[in-house]
Amino acid sequence: MTYELEEVKKIRKKLGLTQTELANRSGVSQSLIAKIESGRIDPTYTKTKKIFAALSDLEQKEAIKAGQIMTDKIVSVNSHEPIKDVIVKMKKFQISQLPVIDDNHLVGFVSESTVLDALLNAKAKQVKEVMQESPPIVSKQTSIEVVSNLLKHFPMMLVSEEGKLIGVITKSDLIGKLYKA
Repeated sequence: MTYELEEVKKIRKKLGLTQTELANRSGVSQSLIAKIESGRIDPTYTKTKKIFAALSDLEQKEAIKAGQIMTDKIVSVNSHEPIKDVIVKMKKFQISQLPVIDDNHLVGFVSESTVLDALLNAKAKQVKEVMQESPPIVSKQTSIEVVSNLLKHFPMMLVSEEGKLIGVITKSDLIGKLYKA
């Protein structure tokens, strides 16, 4: 991220740092930070680079990650379940899509739309007959920007850690997190 010298104070305060804390993290003096923020000095390139590196590092640590957005209770169905079981789960948990998991492997998902199609098409009896392709799987460290972009194309995604599914993220989860922020 690129910064302007005039932004140092605003960013420092947003991150909840004192001048001394920023100085310690960047390896410069507190008086230099104070002079920069008051506009009384034009620091060297090297000092500026140190300060901006410290701010950038702190902002990255503060960024929201998938692990902070996800719901860790995964309500799912398997591909051999009857469609009526999907409807029961959706109503019970008040959710509009479910991952389809067979033998601990994500194989697809069903949504309200696919369930409606199944109800209109009396031939479809099991989830496997109406499920859609698997949604994306991301790590806990995936940035909120990546999560947001993926949710523009998929109604949900799953979160994994060391190959194990540990959570689910929907558009509703993301909106809820951003609205609280």
